[in-house]
Amino acid sequence: MAIPPNLRRGPDAISPTAHYTGHVWVRNGLSHPELGTWEGRVMFDALAPAMAGSRALGGPTLEGLLLARHRVIDDLLAEAIEDRGITQVIEPACGMSARGWRFTERYGEALTYVEGDLPEMADRKRRALARMGSLGNRHRVVDLDVLVDDGPTCIDGVAAGLDRDQGVAVVTEGLLTYFDEQRVLATWRRLADAIGSFREGRYLADIRLGGPEGGGVERAFGVVLSAFVRGRVYTHFAEQREAVAALRAAGFAEARLHRCDRHPAAGEEGGDPGARRVHVLEAAV
Repeated sequence: MAIPPNLRRGPDAISPTAHYTGHVWVRNGLSHPELGTWEGRVMFDALAPAMAGSRALGGPTLEGLLLARHRVIDDLLAEAIEDRGITQVIEPACGMSARGWRFTERYGEALTYVEGDLPEMADRKRRALARMGSLGNRHRVVDLDVLVDDGPTCIDGVAAGLDRDQGVAVVTEGLLTYFDEQRVLATWRRLADAIGSFREGRYLADIRLGGPEGGGVERAFGVVLSAFVRGRVYTHFAEQREAVAALRAAGFAEARLHRCDRHPAAGEEGGDPGARRVHVLEAAV
């Protein structure tokens, strides 16, 4: 994903997490090689000693956290498509995620998948998908900024191009950790408004709750993570019920949180202490 406007160093600076996560997906069989980058390999290798040290001390790893949340989101999105009538997906801040490619391969003509990001990343993603032969009417990449209220690049402007008589899901992964609580709440209101007029509207995202930070290893992990993303990594709300109440206040009719270390879709990565620090929220309008 690309860095939001408050964290950009240039007009469209790309977050290092877009490269790092892209490499994690490729090396774990969740992506296409075209969506991996040399920058991602270099970053992964640079962080490997720190992650190995944390793992040896029983602490979290970034790879374990990323894989757990990615797989839980995948599982919930598949359920929404197969059981909830979702035929359209919008994924803002898509970065180098292969979810759009994998899900359009899986569901074919039954699914329309729209990936979005800031212009520089959107262009890079579009070119990679073109090399893979994945672009078309059912799978496209658009310029999208969840922090703006108006215009063709806002979430409502992108949603306007979809069929409101069908169901739509919005998926954000790794985005909310960049935002303070005010921006999170404003983003949730925009998303609820944008999908509220569809036959079925659902929202999936990862979120890190506040509260106790754990031992010294986990605190050190947080410092490494903040340095890695070149800015503060935010947590939100002390308890699940506070997050659910905030989602409802933003316009969602129902909401629940899934703790990644307790969700079966996380697989063996659910045992990584990093998975304990992240939830996946599931909300409906």
